[in-house]
Amino acid sequence: MIDLLRRARLRLLQMHYESGVGHIGGNLSCLDLMLTLHHRVMHSDDRFVLSKGHAAGALYVTLWSLGDLTEDDLKSFHKDPTHLAGHPPPEGIQNILFATGSLGHGLGLAAGVALGKQLRKDPGRVFCLMSDGEWNEGSNWEALAFISHHRLNNISIIVDLNGLQGFGSTKEVADIGVLADRFRGLALDVVCIDGHNPESIEEALRLDPADKAVAIIATTVKGHGVSFMENQMAWHYLPMNAEQYLQASEEIGRR
Repeated sequence: MIDLLRRARLRLLQMHYESGVGHIGGNLSCLDLMLTLHHRVMHSDDRFVLSKGHAAGALYVTLWSLGDLTEDDLKSFHKDPTHLAGHPPPEGIQNILFATGSLGHGLGLAAGVALGKQLRKDPGRVFCLMSDGEWNEGSNWEALAFISHHRLNNISIIVDLNGLQGFGSTKEVADIGVLADRFRGLALDVVCIDGHNPESIEEALRLDPADKAVAIIATTVKGHGVSFMENQMAWHYLPMNAEQYLQASEEIGRR
């Protein structure tokens, strides 16, 4: 798994550098979560929704690591007329259910999929990966009330808690307090983990409670693994120049 994580981080950096695209920090914060989920936990009956659509690069690299996307696909990232847009597209890529990126909508979509499975008595779970800043959106709290009301115990919510969003820290922009406490108040099972520890991630994602949805709060680092990116809000946006790409690749390669 460690070698897989390293190779995926390097491929993510290469893809973003060659396309001149930013959002690298938030991709690196959730890549470990996405890879562990897809390689160690998910089965054919499970479904995944990426609510933080600006982490599309991490999703594409994950699908590449599974053999669902090719090298040529990744080389087309963010270029016309690619399917690999800056946010997940509505069609054209297997296993991407919805176009996402307008934050606050992924959880409602995932809840709908989970309810559909429940009504049809279909097997499998629904996993929804979200950002922490995304919880400023009221639609997520409506979705949580819906999940709790319908007792959707077949959904797992994964929060990439890196502490930074587009215009500052989550506490500075709109402090919503301790997410774990709020989730418990809506009758969810809550697990707090290190979002860069594959063993902890796998253990949490395998939880299948009898009558509750699961919220996994994963503490992560924006720009994880690259010294000059870590915990720096600017890397929510910036693309890398050649010197930065070389340094980032060397640091990841040594990990």
